[in-house]
Amino acid sequence: QVQLVDTGGGLVRAGGSLRLSCAASGRTFSAYNMAWFRQAPGKEREIVATIGRNNGRTYYTDSVKGRFTISRDNAKNTVYLDMNSLKPEDTAVYSCAANVARFGVPPPLASEEYDYWGQGTQVTVVS
Repeated sequence: QVQLVDTGGGLVRAGGSLRLSCAASGRTFSAYNMAWFRQAPGKEREIVATIGRNNGRTYYTDSVKGRFTISRDNAKNTVYLDMNSLKPEDTAVYSCAANVARFGVPPPLASEEYDYWGQGTQVTVVS
């Protein structure tokens, strides 16, 4: 079992940057695909980015490509989301999630496929 704690959210002006962190408990962090999701008020939760278990395959939703970078440090049991050139439409609660990796299967994009979730951290971008 994995417990996830999200940190790093805050209030930032458009064009600014934030780094989100997700610290995981347990000794098998490297066995999990990791992802960041976000949910804006009145909207459904959406995938932001995923990363495979060994810093391999990554995925970004179109709206954040070129601005956000997902990475992980398996030695620190932590996954990061570096967010640059932030826009007001990036305002949301961001949550990390973990999915048990399966050989040859890329990290899923659907939230239902993720087994463990962080509590979420609020990101607010003002113009």
